[in-house]
Amino acid sequence: METKEYTRIGEKLWHTRLENGLHIYVDVKPDFSKSFAFFATNYGGMDMRFQLNDAWHDTPAGVAHFLEHKMFDTKDGNALQDLAANGASPNAFTSTDITGYYFESTEKFEENLKILLSFVSVPWFTPESVDKEQGIIGQEIRMVEDDPQNQVFYGMLEALYAHNPVRVSIAGTVESIAEITADTLYACHAAFYNPGNMTLCVCGNVDPERVCEIAREILPKEGITDIPRDYGDPEPEGAFQAEKVQSMAVSTPIFQLGWKADPAPRGEEHMRRQFLGELACETVFGTSTPLYARLYSQGLVNQRFSYGYEAYPQCAMLTVGGESRDPRAVRQAIADEVARICREGLDPALFGRIKRGIYGARVRGLNSFENICIGLAQSHFAGEEFFRFPAVFENIGKADVEDVIRRWMTPERTGLSIVLPKEEQA
Repeated sequence: METKEYTRIGEKLWHTRLENGLHIYVDVKPDFSKSFAFFATNYGGMDMRFQLNDAWHDTPAGVAHFLEHKMFDTKDGNALQDLAANGASPNAFTSTDITGYYFESTEKFEENLKILLSFVSVPWFTPESVDKEQGIIGQEIRMVEDDPQNQVFYGMLEALYAHNPVRVSIAGTVESIAEITADTLYACHAAFYNPGNMTLCVCGNVDPERVCEIAREILPKEGITDIPRDYGDPEPEGAFQAEKVQSMAVSTPIFQLGWKADPAPRGEEHMRRQFLGELACETVFGTSTPLYARLYSQGLVNQRFSYGYEAYPQCAMLTVGGESRDPRAVRQAIADEVARICREGLDPALFGRIKRGIYGARVRGLNSFENICIGLAQSHFAGEEFFRFPAVFENIGKADVEDVIRRWMTPERTGLSIVLPKEEQA
């Protein structure tokens, strides 16, 4: 394995690429008793159309999430129970672009790692178990469809994007998951759950060489590194539609406002765009800005106010949302503030404070083994070095942030999603 030291943040990372294409990253923490392992595949809810063996495959919405649920089933039982019996705390998640399985433990790390790698790499599905899971996930989907926060968020994505599958719910629909069969799951597992499309990230008091030995012992000997994906027709620069309004059982209107940013390329620029997006949000309407103070004092927003930058294949966006008695007034106030910044520029003192705050939060995040491992995996799939963030961050100036505010936060790129109380819609 090769090692690389990041002296500015006191990190040393072990890395290797196995013969089957699997990348392994190990961050050794000798002074801790716990260890964390994260086994991730570059496959998420938006990967519904892909090429394998020179043929294109179209799969229903929700397969990645469905597959995550089913992976814990083994021929001999359930991997969750096996890990818990060994004192581990296991879990998994499916996001828009990745799926990850993980555990944390203070003992029997090697035994737990073998279980993790085994059940994720060896699928076991039956028609009966798939039918049963369709009922379980169908109930989850109905609950999500009744969740105003979920609906307002996907309403924003539908306003911003005409074609990109980021606009499709990760869980799918009751109708789409009804099309999933055991053969569907086996085909998607063969495509995406192969070592060449995955990474293993470990943090804790572990032996890096031993981690590699276990991976070689358990995992398939060959992998596929190139799996072409199709994310739909090219998107226009502007938002697909300016506004999407729904009515649900809410007491106060809720909203999600989004701006269609330029898609982020792979490599170090991907990380730079992440910081630019975060800085743009914080400097325009972050909770330490004069704009937020005005909106709050006028009763247009409350403490349920959140914002951020997100980037996925062929798309990226700035978002802000929460509760408001007048979401359109919030949109106008932000547009006015953006126009002012374009004329006058950002306040240097405010920009400096916000930049220091974001950097400090990133450094504090290194106290979490979970943050480190998930960050390493996400960075690997994006073609960037996770621990290089200090060098990338320090080279971003006020003018860089003003430029993305000027280019991205335009009325043409804006999409507003609103969920109104039912009686108000009527």
